[in-house]
Amino acid sequence: MTRNRLFPLAGAFFLLTVVTAGPAFADAIDGDWCSRDGRRLSISGPRIVTPGGHSIAGTYSRHAFAYKVPASETGAGTAVDMTLADEHTLHLRNAGDPKAQVWKRCQKPGS
Repeated sequence: MTRNRLFPLAGAFFLLTVVTAGPAFADAIDGDWCSRDGRRLSISGPRIVTPGGHSIAGTYSRHAFAYKVPASETGAGTAVDMTLADEHTLHLRNAGDPKAQVWKRCQKPGS
């Protein structure tokens, strides 16, 4: 192939890659999550900042997270399991509660 044909193809490939790339968290549970009642939590790899504001370690996988509620928070010792339903929705279950709570990705201020 000549250079005159190669450069437009390379440019088109680069543009397609940039346009179709989403945010890094799009298919991972990592990020900031908000409940309907105003509680927040934040997951970053194996670390979580709980709704009570404590930074603790949990069990992490790309689409799920589990932890035990810290002693100083309501529900201390309760196992909490979360699964990513889609890129904007998280299902959170407290041990013994069959109904999942629906959490959404927190909106950035001004959006």
